[in-house]
Amino acid sequence: MAGLYLHIPFCKRVCAYCDFYKSADLRPMKAVVEAENPQLVSFGDSMTMRGTGIVEWLRSNGRLTLLDGFDASKPYEERLEIRRRALLSDLFITGVNAVTEQGTLHWLDKVGNRIAPVAFGPRKVVIVAGRNKIVADRAQAEERIRTIAAPQNVARHPGFRTPCARTGVCSDCNSPDRVCNTRMEMMRCWPAGRMLVVLIDQELGL
Repeated sequence: MAGLYLHIPFCKRVCAYCDFYKSADLRPMKAVVEAENPQLVSFGDSMTMRGTGIVEWLRSNGRLTLLDGFDASKPYEERLEIRRRALLSDLFITGVNAVTEQGTLHWLDKVGNRIAPVAFGPRKVVIVAGRNKIVADRAQAEERIRTIAAPQNVARHPGFRTPCARTGVCSDCNSPDRVCNTRMEMMRCWPAGRMLVVLIDQELGL
């Protein structure tokens, strides 16, 4: 028997089991990309970024060359190779797990393809964050990652077998499916102007 799922936009937060997410206005992100006028663009997976609609717009834009390392039609090894090539892109777009009031940015990554281009490689990096990512300090950033970002990210992948999939809290496990593999804190941007942080006054992403 088929079930009926009613999604009333827009939820203030994403439940761990939900495949839907809030959407934001595409126009600001589109304007950012067009202002940079890049030839080669790539992105790191982010529910916040996807919520802006920018991924679909990039995929349908014939004027840009898109390195799409998340094209499900391609084999996994090919997708990984595309993500490596993203280091050479003109513009890289992704999200962030936490933004502190001091201005530091905090990530947790399983593979590392999201944070490596942020640290070095692409000529320009655009970080998208909803207001739910803003925390007071580093301690709260770590807490947010352990209790919200990591467990909810695991919940997006039903095949992942980790303790947090059951408890909803990071246990610093040794599971092969562990997503807490690489942490990064960015305190300053170098060179100046390479990075643009787009803060969206909505609850977006995990």
